[in-house]
Amino acid sequence: MVYVPIVPGFIMRTSIASVTPDTPTAAVTGWVHEIRDLGGLAFILLRDRTGILQVTIPKKKVPEAVVETVRSLSKESVITVEGTVKAIEKAPGGRELVPERITLVSASESPLPLDVAEKVQAELDTRLDARFLDARRPRVAAIFQIRSRVQRTVHEFLYEREFINITTPKIVAAATEGGTELFPIAYFEKEAFLNQSPQLYKQMMIAAGFDRVFEIGPIFRAEEHNTTKHLNEATSIDVEVSFAGHEEVMQLLEDLVIACYRDVERDCPTQIAAIEYEAFAVPKPGFKRLQYKDAIDIAAPKLDEPIAYGDDLSTAAERAIGEEMGEHYFIVDWPTEIKPYYAMPYEDNPAVSKAFDLMHPRMELSSGAERVHQHDLLRRQIAAKGLNPDNFGFYLSPFRYGMPPHAGWGLGAERLVTTMLGLQNIREAVLFPRDRHRLVP
Repeated sequence: MVYVPIVPGFIMRTSIASVTPDTPTAAVTGWVHEIRDLGGLAFILLRDRTGILQVTIPKKKVPEAVVETVRSLSKESVITVEGTVKAIEKAPGGRELVPERITLVSASESPLPLDVAEKVQAELDTRLDARFLDARRPRVAAIFQIRSRVQRTVHEFLYEREFINITTPKIVAAATEGGTELFPIAYFEKEAFLNQSPQLYKQMMIAAGFDRVFEIGPIFRAEEHNTTKHLNEATSIDVEVSFAGHEEVMQLLEDLVIACYRDVERDCPTQIAAIEYEAFAVPKPGFKRLQYKDAIDIAAPKLDEPIAYGDDLSTAAERAIGEEMGEHYFIVDWPTEIKPYYAMPYEDNPAVSKAFDLMHPRMELSSGAERVHQHDLLRRQIAAKGLNPDNFGFYLSPFRYGMPPHAGWGLGAERLVTTMLGLQNIREAVLFPRDRHRLVP
């Protein structure tokens, strides 16, 4: 038998993808995807993370022990099949495996909570309740293989540009942006919250002279939304850059998003095919800039509810603007009063901030800005939001000792993958989503 490891140095077994029509013999371990018994001939579709292999059992030509084992198998059991590989045009991958031995490694109970072969569709809640089983489905596995490729690209892209990867606390004493979207937690004798964003800590590391920092980590928002684009625990790709303005970090963000698409297109064609998203396309460079006031003008005539300058953009407004734009774009020059206190106002027009949102036609992907780096101005803006600057002493202190100008953004990993792959619900892009109703598994 030919044994080819999936990864050199790891457990020695043949991966399905490595079995070609020219392979003489193979020993393959995987899950029983389907079983078909046609009397004198039986078929098993065997699946692992690399693909599906047809196992053909001509009952009169294989050992009786093989036939007996096949009769006892249940779908999703783990088996090892050893035998001869034959070229056959109609089989998946143009080859089949005729077994000399089948070994049951781990039996699966029947019936299954859901059909991994996808002949019977399951509701999303059923899928999430049995996520370990749902993730065996080739389409679902493909989503997370692509998500992994995206996060790898983010690391590589930023490391190539000399960013430092940091890790910041997720248990904090003060809200990042204020408001009621906070998860309070019991932290001994103190009041504490789950962090909304690493924003304050990113800026503190800019004060430390790190120049360029990034973090990929969880953020928590106690929003009571129950929509297809909101999560209460999400993954944020956060970046902060010294001696940069909003235009520089907008270009960085655009370049990163395009790099993610390009790497997925190059490295994941099989996964894109499994998801069956024919509209996948790498965005064109040169994302359009749309001023906030013009975005309001586009949305207002198309909405049932009134919207005016100074209002935040609702989901319906985002959708109306996205239909008009038709591609990735930035909304820029937001009113200072509706952006966080750390967004820098224009010097000649303080009512407008150097803030931006990166938009996909379906939803917001990222929010960023040039930051306030002057201590006194930052205190005034914190107070203007109805917050007490004295509660932000740990954050404000670095601004007294030489804070350089800087800018940055946070990009939602799940939203990036959801829009990239045309997923209908953001929960499809999370292994174990957390929303207002789901705490397990």
